[in-house]
Amino acid sequence: MKLICAVIVVAYALFASGQHNPNQWPNRSVIVHLFEWKYKDIAEECENFLAPNGFAGVQTSVPLENRITPGRPWHERYQPVSYKFETRSGNEAAFLDMSRRCNAVGVRIYPDIIINHMSAGSGRGWAGGIGTGGSQSNPDILEFPAVPYGPSDFNQPQCGIDPCYCNVENIRNCNLVGLTDLALSKQWVRDQAVEMMNRLVDLGVAGFRVDTVKVS
Repeated sequence: MKLICAVIVVAYALFASGQHNPNQWPNRSVIVHLFEWKYKDIAEECENFLAPNGFAGVQTSVPLENRITPGRPWHERYQPVSYKFETRSGNEAAFLDMSRRCNAVGVRIYPDIIINHMSAGSGRGWAGGIGTGGSQSNPDILEFPAVPYGPSDFNQPQCGIDPCYCNVENIRNCNLVGLTDLALSKQWVRDQAVEMMNRLVDLGVAGFRVDTVKVS
């Protein structure tokens, strides 16, 4: 079933009831986080170990195309440049093969996703360039044409989150460690996130883990 409502409504619905319906097989409840695993290896793990031992699901790393950071640190996965599903874990076809194989043996897939921000700019060591799926972007001028997002899709003026984390508006609307904060108050921005989540549902996911979102 596709998601048809705004991201904020989806988030509240998940908080209200999602934990009671994780779409798992009966008598299974344990989810493992196979951080940075390739999709083909996750599929094999589902078939050869997780399903035979009664595991319910797998949380995957973020499937969104991310910036390529010098040294390839783990946290580049949290620097999206588009909503293409292409990372060092694999492409969209590999993701679909993984979800089909895991679902076939009763192991559900729950990807980590990002709807609150896009990549940071040169203040964090990267002024733009080609992402893991070949997309160009320039965070310094808030241009992510592969989505497409432009300056009007981000909260303005640009600001950083206060380290004290004591102001709700500042936390919601400013940039976490330089990550360009999306204006989720705008319907266009919410629509792009919902469309991305719908595509993941079509690829067989059972739910989501949503990163860096302040809802209260």
